[in-house]
Order: sequence, then C-alpha cells, then structure tokens
Amino acid sequence: MSFSTSNVSVDGCRVSVKRGGAGEPLLFLHGATGAAKVLPFMERLAERFDVIVPEHPGFGDSDDPSWLENIADLAYFYLDFLAAQDLRRVHVVGGSIGGWIALEMAVRDASRFATLALIGSAGIHLKGVPTGDLFLWSPEETIRNAFFDPSIAERELAERLTPEQQESVLKNKYTVAKLAWEPRLHDPFLYKWLKRIHVPTKIIWGDSDRMFPLQYGESFQKMIPGADLTVIRRCGHLPHVERPDEFCNTLVRFIDSARTARRG
Repeated sequence: MSFSTSNVSVDGCRVSVKRGGAGEPLLFLHGATGAAKVLPFMERLAERFDVIVPEHPGFGDSDDPSWLENIADLAYFYLDFLAAQDLRRVHVVGGSIGGWIALEMAVRDASRFATLALIGSAGIHLKGVPTGDLFLWSPEETIRNAFFDPSIAERELAERLTPEQQESVLKNKYTVAKLAWEPRLHDPFLYKWLKRIHVPTKIIWGDSDRMFPLQYGESFQKMIPGADLTVIRRCGHLPHVERPDEFCNTLVRFIDSARTARRG
C-alpha cells in the first residue's frame, strides 16, 4: 500500500503528513523517535483505513513553532488539525508520547473520536514503579531497551543514517526534552481527568516494556472508563514495530467490535 507525503498548515504551522489507504480515518500519533518512515504496520492498517501519520510540530520535516512549549500545546494543535481537515469519527492511535498527546486530546474534546488506542503510553506517573529514562540512556541503550527481541535492536543499530537523518534525530531529541524533561514524561494532573474519556478505548502493551512497565497499562485501564487492555507477550515498548501482525489484528478486532456495538 503506497503512501503519499504532503505538507499541511494548521495554526500557521506546517507539518509533514504521510497518508495512505482508504476507509475510515485513522490518525497515528508517533512517539519520541518520530515518523520518518512508512513502517509495515502502517501499510497493513492502510488495507482497511485511511491512515494519516503527521510528524508532530518540532519533529522531522515539520515546523518548530514558537508556541510549542508542552504536550498540551500538541493536543490543542491536533484538535485543530482534525477540525481543519474536517475529519470525523476518527480512530486515534498513539504510541508512547503519541499516546500521551492522544490522552490530552481526549480529556479536552473527544467529539471527533470514534475510538482511542494507546500503545505503551506516557502521560502518568506511578509512585514506586520506575520508568526508563530517554534522557539518561545512550542512543544504543535506548534502541536495545525498546525491544524484547535483541535481533531487531541489532538491525536498527546497523542502519547507517544520512546527515539529514542525523539532523532529524537531534531535532526530535531536542523537542522531546523541551516537552517532557520536567516532569519526566508525564502530566502530574492528567490522571484526575482520564475519567472524562468516554470513547471506546483499547490499551496495548508489551509484557516486557522497559520504558513503561506493564503496571502503567494496567493503571490506565483502571482510570479510563470501560478501557480494555491487551498484553502482547515477548514484546517490548513498541508492539506495533516488534509484533506488527499481532498489533494490527488486535487493533482491527477492537475497532470492528466498537463499530458493531455502536450500530447495535
């Protein structure tokens, strides 16, 4: 399934958007490493959905606007993005920091959401449950700690980046630090408002996530009304990358079930 890349301007900010497939709209919000490539899970989902993958403001080929100061800014930006593109009944899927953005959107205004799916999401802090630290890990540690299967990490580490790709990596790291350095990778007030999310919600977590241990997924399930948790075995922080078939099957079943329930 082929994807096109275009520039979309919202709120005076130009963002690079990859888009492919047809069907109900599915907005994928990427994590800290960005969305430079079309990955296999995107192509698989594009067989069923109109898959929309923007690079967040401050990341990759997108603009770095002066107003970008925190994750809430990205939440408001993407609410405006949905309105500007006249996207309705959208399946919003977020991984890691992208999941945090999706949560901040949903507690504010989920009127354009059909469903919400979180993958190893950031956004909350659990006392006594330590998380990984992107700002202390070396680049090699970050990649190795992202996966359960070490062979995947080895393939990632073997890739040679062009100067342009290296510049993009540094830009992404700078933006992540600006948005999530302190407090580390969470909003200390978000947990109070997760009760406002009243769209079908699926939480997908790797059982060997070293970034956000499984207790975080279990806590999100308890805090979000009616949320359902699926744990993918022998999997790290990136189920959509490490186990794309199982991830896509889980997500599609959830969306199909939510659609059936809505019609019933």
